[in-house]
Amino acid sequence: MPNILTVSRIPMLFVVVGMMEMTWSGAATWAFWLFILAALTDWLDGLWARKSGQVSTFGRFMDAVIDKVMVLGLMMALVNADFFGRFTLVALLLLLCILTRELAISGLRMVAASKNIVVEADKSGKVKTFTQLNAIGWLLGAKMFRDDFGHLFPTDEKLFLDAIHWVGLGLYVLAAILTVTSGASYFKRHAHVMAD
Repeated sequence: MPNILTVSRIPMLFVVVGMMEMTWSGAATWAFWLFILAALTDWLDGLWARKSGQVSTFGRFMDAVIDKVMVLGLMMALVNADFFGRFTLVALLLLLCILTRELAISGLRMVAASKNIVVEADKSGKVKTFTQLNAIGWLLGAKMFRDDFGHLFPTDEKLFLDAIHWVGLGLYVLAAILTVTSGASYFKRHAHVMAD
């Protein structure tokens, strides 16, 4: 079951991205809540595996890979779907920084694995992932409120909707900073595996 939960995030990613591109009423709400469900499986699969004694090499490996696929896939979709408005170029450049870090750390882990060294996720990596997921959630939430519930807010009270979007933008920038700094931390601690 933990592995099923882990792998289930891939089809959910495709559905969320599809909903992000839809224009019919309710699509943004579906995208938001399916994303929340996918993010919860990221927490639940590990908890379930530890509690039931079903921790496996496949589960540890796939959980890390699928986390990266989900986060990067959704961030690409956010840029493509114009969630950043006039800040799209900045968001794209930050995304390239995030992508570079994730691929570099994956490469480091592969080299380490070839030498029977395990590079475990540390606290900075977990905080980075948590911040990335929060940024995506706030940006999807901003679109949900604006598209599907905007009629509930008088024209002069749109500040609430703008505030949600700005929180998402701020978290996106913070996620990019944490992604790069945590990557530097990994390389500082494990650079010896690249020595030869």
